[in-house]
Amino acid sequence: MGRSRSRTKSPSRRRHKSKHSRKRSKSREKHSNNKYSDKPKERSSKSRKRSHSASSSSGSDASDDVHIEKERIIEQNLHRKCSWNNKIFLCRRQREVEQKMVEEEAAKRIEELVQKRVEEELEKRKEEIEAEVQRRVEEAKRAMERQMMEEMEWRQAKLREEEKRREEEERKKREELERIMEENNRKIEEAQKKLAEERLAMVEQQRLMEEERQRMRKEHEKRVKEEQKKILGKNNSRPKLSFTLKPVT
Repeated sequence: MGRSRSRTKSPSRRRHKSKHSRKRSKSREKHSNNKYSDKPKERSSKSRKRSHSASSSSGSDASDDVHIEKERIIEQNLHRKCSWNNKIFLCRRQREVEQKMVEEEAAKRIEELVQKRVEEELEKRKEEIEAEVQRRVEEAKRAMERQMMEEMEWRQAKLREEEKRREEEERKKREELERIMEENNRKIEEAQKKLAEERLAMVEQQRLMEEERQRMRKEHEKRVKEEQKKILGKNNSRPKLSFTLKPVT
């Protein structure tokens, strides 16, 4: 366990070692493959050598057995290292999963505890909260009523102002109409008065003309009579006289 902890504390070093181990394993596998691929050649050469001498063949067989045993040991060690690395990886993954489960369980318990505390606190302050809610509702209701009353008063004031403005406009229109009618009546009276004066002047002029005509007619008659008297006084005879009246212009 101490070895696994030291490896989990330094993941970069572990990764570095695992990389080198993988490289070494690959190189060893390549080497072993090369060795295995070279075995037929070696065996053929060994068989030829064996045909030449029995002593040389016995020595080569012993060396081959030693080499094969070494390779087997190397492969076992490599297998042990790989399994050990896999175990370390699995252990780390398991610890991560367990840590995550523990954290989730702790968060769940904390949430349940907080919810329970909130419910208990709400239950304790239930009456206080209800009273506060009722107070705020009443306050909002009063504020709404006050706002509605202010709005109604504002509308009524606006209507009164509009009515006053309309009455003022009607009064001005009525005064303007009366002024126009008075002006028209005055002009009519002046025209009638002027026409009457002109008629009076014409009547007076006609009267004066008639008087002048009568006066001229009388003067003419008077002159005629005087001339007749003069004529009668000289000759003692009364000749016929003819009178003609000339129109007076």
